[in-house]
Amino acid sequence: MDYIDSLRIFRSVVEARSFTRAADMHGLATPVVSRAIARLEKRLGSRLFHRTTRAVSLTEAAERFYDGCCRVLDDLDALEAGATEQTREANGVLRIVAHTTATVNRLVPLISSFKRAHPKVTLDVMMTERPVDLVADGYDLGLVLPFMLNTDTTVTKLLERIPLALVTTPAYLAATSTPKHPADLASHVFVPMPPSLRKPTLTFRVDGEDVTVPLKYEIASNNPAFNREMVLEGFGIGILPQGLVQTELEQGRLVTLLDDFPMSDMQIEIRLAYTSRTLLPAKVRAFIDHATAFFGGVVHPVQKVD
Repeated sequence: MDYIDSLRIFRSVVEARSFTRAADMHGLATPVVSRAIARLEKRLGSRLFHRTTRAVSLTEAAERFYDGCCRVLDDLDALEAGATEQTREANGVLRIVAHTTATVNRLVPLISSFKRAHPKVTLDVMMTERPVDLVADGYDLGLVLPFMLNTDTTVTKLLERIPLALVTTPAYLAATSTPKHPADLASHVFVPMPPSLRKPTLTFRVDGEDVTVPLKYEIASNNPAFNREMVLEGFGIGILPQGLVQTELEQGRLVTLLDDFPMSDMQIEIRLAYTSRTLLPAKVRAFIDHATAFFGGVVHPVQKVD
């Protein structure tokens, strides 16, 4: 029996003025209550009760100790109730980190629909494109790309795969040449992601075999929107999210390349990241469920794999 249990028994004995009634209140045998009080008296170095065959009365030490004991137990009960409420009802501040470009078209409807469903949750959203540590940076959840997670203990759920497109401007092709085969890319310049985030290569399937082409570049950036603008400025070929360039493709400002040659690793995974599968606060559990439904299907959680 721990110290808090002994305090609860002491309070019951005081209020019931009986060891037997206190034992009944706690579902214990009377000798167990007596031993608990004896241990408490030994710990405090003071007798707490005067016992007779007919009644139990408090010593002066017990009278002083009782008020403080009640305050401690009441505060503890309130603290436990608050913590329990956090696990039952979604409320409080939910801190989310999200990849700026990959989630920009999805984040506003996702967050707004979640807020309407859970009005007691306050949302603190940080947009970034750098690696993050959810625990060290103080985030409850992340809507991230795999490279952003710098620990393999993070739990993730796959939410969406975004296809990539190989694009450039008609003006760039007019000034250089239009590649007809993956090998032709060797003479072209790219605007890629930095090598620290994505290997500067493209792999094509040609006649049943993989053909890997190294990429030459003079400008690299971790921001796909910036890369798109540099491609539009004529600085080369981009490997960009399909949705990010769809308007430009429809307008003819950009064109796709080598459509007849399938490429590997031409998609971006958006993952929902959190730090634990168990004892999740209600606000975190609610967002996981909401985001999973929002992105259109349940995907089993998996450990991050590089």
